[in-house]
This record gives sequence, structure tokens and C-alpha cells, in this order.
Amino acid sequence: MEASSFRSTREYAERMDQADSLSRFRAEFYLKSDSIYMDGNSLGLLSKRAEHALMETLSDWREHGIDGWMQGNHPWFTMSEQVGEMLAPLVGASPEEVIATGSTTVNLHQLVSSFYKPEGIRTKILADELTFPSDIYALQSQLRARGCDPDTHLIRVKSRDGRFLEEDDIIEAMTEDVALIVLPTVLYRSGQILDMKRLTEEARRKGIPIGFDGCHSVGAVPHAFSEWGVDFAYWCNYKHLNGGPGSVGGLYVNRSHFGTLPGLAGWFGSKKEKQFDMAHTLEPAESAGAFQIGTPHVLSLAPLLGSLEMFAEAGIESIRRKSLGLTEYLMALIDSELDGFGFFIGSPRDDVRRGGHVSLEHPEAARICKALKQNGVIPDFRAPNIIRLAPVALYSTYAEVWEVVRILKDIMAEKQYERFSNEREVVA
Repeated sequence: MEASSFRSTREYAERMDQADSLSRFRAEFYLKSDSIYMDGNSLGLLSKRAEHALMETLSDWREHGIDGWMQGNHPWFTMSEQVGEMLAPLVGASPEEVIATGSTTVNLHQLVSSFYKPEGIRTKILADELTFPSDIYALQSQLRARGCDPDTHLIRVKSRDGRFLEEDDIIEAMTEDVALIVLPTVLYRSGQILDMKRLTEEARRKGIPIGFDGCHSVGAVPHAFSEWGVDFAYWCNYKHLNGGPGSVGGLYVNRSHFGTLPGLAGWFGSKKEKQFDMAHTLEPAESAGAFQIGTPHVLSLAPLLGSLEMFAEAGIESIRRKSLGLTEYLMALIDSELDGFGFFIGSPRDDVRRGGHVSLEHPEAARICKALKQNGVIPDFRAPNIIRLAPVALYSTYAEVWEVVRILKDIMAEKQYERFSNEREVVA
């Protein structure tokens, strides 16, 4: 929105909500009347459709027992493929290139095992110093398993300011000794979107396989993995996609790699018609399904059937437009209403560079988060000084964004945060 059209009144926010084409989806979610949920980039809320899909799956178990694998509302044997087909438009891929399986870190282990092929001087893995720690742990362990020293074989591109990464710096690090590149689509702290298209083009030009961690972008930002030529990607489905705690993850493999033997083989990676032959020679599926390992966690997969229906109806482009509107409005309110209270917006101002949340920095961030919770606002804290606020397109409103900033202003003006210790909770 242009600065001239910005209004810091609740009435303005309510007018924006009245014009919201996605407002009908809010009624689909379980929302508390006495709180404002701003933590959808950590765990999305439960929807009635997700609940219904889970209850249908429980009913199938109750009614069919073992026959639920091939009978019932959503047969379990092909549920991972069914959810993968629903995920495909959100990442810009064909249905065959996407499968719902595993978890973020398990899928990363699978993909690195499959695509990291050190040979000659090409032995290093390229990552960055701002990525989520679990990815680094996985990459370090994969290197150790190959007899490599993570201190010398894992390259972590430096950030110039501790918030953002420069694509030029990443490209410069794509040297002739790099065998694999693994990067985030969106940085989990600042919310910066990396230029995936440019990075992929450079990696392909240098003959280096490249993959992306899409945990903080899938469901909030459109992707074109197939068009860009990304080799692989992986993500969780419990953040923006509202699949529930511990929800089964997602995995993408470019069709040019179909036929690649998975590094970590398991029987659910078999061709469906061959899986129950019980042969000791794996015949992998001719799709991303080959990268499945074990039996799918059906009850953690089922809620996605309901949740993803809404994404198909809303459309990822519409979701992105509203998400950008909400985060831009949030930043504009912070600028106008919280000036002088020591806050710094640590997220990109440019729409092209900003994901689905706003990173608000303050030396007293942990205390402020506790005060927000006491006032009915659910934020997210990241050590040492970041308050992450994520208004979600399908269930957040402009009026809620306005209210959050009003509450923040009261907290700071009245120094309510001083009642709390400036230490994170066990789960931040």
C-alpha cells in the first residue's frame, strides 16, 4: 500500500477487512475470541476441514481395520501421493515430482544421501550461516558418515549484517570443490526470500546440484521449482499449511532425477504394484515417491487433506497478495506507532524479498513476548532479540494487526515487560 493511503485507525483496518476476498476462510479455523494468533509461521491453527479429514481417517480405521489401506474415504496406501498432488501447485511442480513423507530433517537426510556424490576435488557442501540449526546438524552428520570433516567440508556463507544473505556472496562460494548446495527459501529469522531462480541458474551453470529448505515459504509464497530447474526441495507442513503438530513433511524431486536410486531405501519407495511382491531387490517408483522410506504416518498425514482443500480454493497468488498486505500494514503501524520505543524491523521492506512474517528486534524481546502473551497476543521469540509476528492470510485480519500494535504500544508505554525476566521459555 502507498504511504498516502495508509491510515493508523482501527476503522481503516476494518475497511481493509471488508474488502478482503479471503475473509470467508477465517470461519474455517478454530480461533479464540480472547486472543490474537501471530505464530502461524511456527504452527498453523487447526481448521474444521483438517479436523474432519482426520476424523474420517479414524472412522476408516474403526470400520475397515487393515482394509483401510485400500478402502474407505481416503485409502492409506496412496494417501502420500494424494497429498503430494495437492501440494504440487504450491511449489510449482507436477504431481509426480512431489510426495508427502517423513519430516523435514529425515527428508533432508534422504536427499543429501541421494544427491551428495563427492568425487575428485568436488567434496564440499555449500550452506549458509543463517539457516535453521537442524539443517546444519544433518549436513554435518552426512559429511561425517562419508568420512569428511564438517569443519573443512561444510561451507557456510557469511551474512554481512547478521540478518540477510547476499546472492552475490552465495554465487561466489559456488567454487569447483562444491559437490552440493542446500539453502533456505526464506530465512527463518529475518524472513528474507532468497532469489531461488538466480541461484539455481548459477548452480546449474556450474554443474552443482542445488536443493532448498522450504519450511518458511511453502503455503505463503509461490514457487516454480520445476520451471527454475531446482534439483530437490523439502519442507514441513505444520506452519503455513496448517497440517498440525508433527505433520508429515513434503519432498520435491525434479523429474530429471527420476530413476535415481534413493540414498536411504525403504519399501514405501517401491513401485506400488511391486511393493507387496516382498522381493529383496527394490524396484523404486518412477516419481518422487521413490524417496519415501517407511510406512506413512497416516494420522499425521490426514489433516492435510482438509487443509489443502482451502489452499486450492483460495489460490496461492491470492494468499501471497494478502500476506504481503498484512505484513506491510504491520510494518507501517510499527513505524508510525512505536517510534521511540527501541524497535527495529529486521525484515526486508521490499515485497519481493519478504516472506510471510515480520521480524521485530528489541533488546527486551523475551520479556516483551511474555507481556504480549499476558495481553492475549501469541507471538514467537527467537534468541537473542527477535519477536516474530506472522499474520496468516487465511485467518488473520487487518484489525488484528492494528490491535497487536496497539497492545505493543501499551506494553512499552507502561513498561509492562519489566514484570518478566528477559529469558526465553523452554519452547520459545
